[in-house]
Amino acid sequence: MAGASSVLEDSSLLSRLDRGLLRLERLFALVSGIFVFGLMVLAVISVTGRNGFNEPLPGYVDWIEAFMPLIAILGVSYVQRSGGHIRMDIVVGRLGGRALWAAEWLTTFAILVLAVALLWGSWSHFLRSFDMGAPLWSRDSSIDIGLPIWPAKLVVPVAFAVLIPRLVLQLWGYGRAFLQGLDRPVAVPLVQSAAEQAAEEAEHLAARD
Repeated sequence: MAGASSVLEDSSLLSRLDRGLLRLERLFALVSGIFVFGLMVLAVISVTGRNGFNEPLPGYVDWIEAFMPLIAILGVSYVQRSGGHIRMDIVVGRLGGRALWAAEWLTTFAILVLAVALLWGSWSHFLRSFDMGAPLWSRDSSIDIGLPIWPAKLVVPVAFAVLIPRLVLQLWGYGRAFLQGLDRPVAVPLVQSAAEQAAEEAEHLAARD
């Protein structure tokens, strides 16, 4: 499973590219969070309307389906950058040095191959839904209130289009660490020990004071 991690920075080109991509990833994560809040607002409106006025929000399920890709996948690259995805550390956690970086490089490369395949498939899926000559540019729509589905389908390839450069940067970072024998490379998530986690939390609390 995923543990707490940190990403180091310096003045190198790799680190500058990492920070530049991070700004876009944070924006996507913010948008995803806004839509999570929006879904909560829709739930309150629907429940209030049903219980108070016997009139729930029309197309509530349709709106959930439209919001779900934004909530589920738009922040995938941001989480990849911070090392927050679920993974098995029972084996990798026992490695160190070049063996660790080689294992991280191989697993990241496998994710990259999968992400490229998913980008191709999700883009094709979007194209089947989008039609400039159709009403609302959509060949299909939701069942209840007829929301066009192509915007939700477009979110998926856009998210993968951001994830792929992130994976390439991490491959660069792990490969650089392997070749140079680095202990703490930049632009890749480094798993923190319990003591490091406690020190970082203490530093955050001290900064608030």
